[in-house]
Amino acid sequence: MSIACIGGTTLAVLSIVEYPADVLETPCEKVKRFDRGLTKLLNDMYDTMLDADGVGLAAPQVGILQQVAVVDIGDENGRIELINPMILESTGEQVGPEGCLSFPGLFGEVRRYDTIKVRAQNRRGKMYILKASGYLARAIQHEIDHLHGILFTSKVLKYIDESELEG
Repeated sequence: MSIACIGGTTLAVLSIVEYPADVLETPCEKVKRFDRGLTKLLNDMYDTMLDADGVGLAAPQVGILQQVAVVDIGDENGRIELINPMILESTGEQVGPEGCLSFPGLFGEVRRYDTIKVRAQNRRGKMYILKASGYLARAIQHEIDHLHGILFTSKVLKYIDESELEG
């Protein structure tokens, strides 16, 4: 872990595990303890995701085999914490570009559901339901896959060059 200072704010930045580390393909355990350690993990993961300019980060990407992920695509939903998430419903289809902080510089077109309904717990253990579509649904599905040891590279339809990415 390192400490970074961004805009006067101190962030706790964890080391991101890169492929081919085994932890990335290992299914995670469900979270059973909702305590200060979990709160610290969520905060550190969020800081790490922001520092790496990512939109999502799952616990195995920082070497922790627990069903914990954070997502923030920069929209009105803001920071989303997913603990023990499960996709309840899925509809439609979208194909779009994805990358992964554990695969720096690698991008590919991936098919995902367009709209999903997810049940998860917050940092206090309270269940909630979230409906997401488009890019947010894509990001959430990518992170949930990580929690089950599934990497986006197993779903790539075709690899693309970074110059082909929009925006």
